[in-house]
Amino acid sequence: MTKIFIRPAGPEDASLILDFIQALADYEKLSDEVIADEAQIIKSLFGDKPQAEALIAFLDGEPVGFALFFHNFSTFLGKHGLYLEDLFVNKGARGAGVGKALLKHLANIALDRGCGRMEWWVLDWNTPSIDFYKKLGAEPMEDWTVFRLRGDALKTFVQN
Repeated sequence: MTKIFIRPAGPEDASLILDFIQALADYEKLSDEVIADEAQIIKSLFGDKPQAEALIAFLDGEPVGFALFFHNFSTFLGKHGLYLEDLFVNKGARGAGVGKALLKHLANIALDRGCGRMEWWVLDWNTPSIDFYKKLGAEPMEDWTVFRLRGDALKTFVQN
């Protein structure tokens, strides 16, 4: 039986996070757009004024994925939200529940912090991810390729 473990990233994970970012960029056919380096990752995620947070996912003790997120704000809700910037699971670990576990962990963070919603973007051609997100109860937004779990759907996702 496989074991999934998720923990917050620390400064010692900067190299690993950058590796995941590069692997994600390769998958999205955007490798030429990655300019981040370890020093930037450390400053942005773990410096005096962190701009985002990251989670590292492990499958049977091996790091296989990550999620990078930050808070945004909805003027309509009058509340902050959790915005998922990146979610990536190594190819060999896909289908083992790591992606769902990361999203569930993030949904719990969103609820614990009083967020009004959780949202992310996905490339239009990425139908495996789009289908996966829809199965979780996320809704595509018209005129945007943004997914959102909110209200009862967010709570239902956490409970199931």
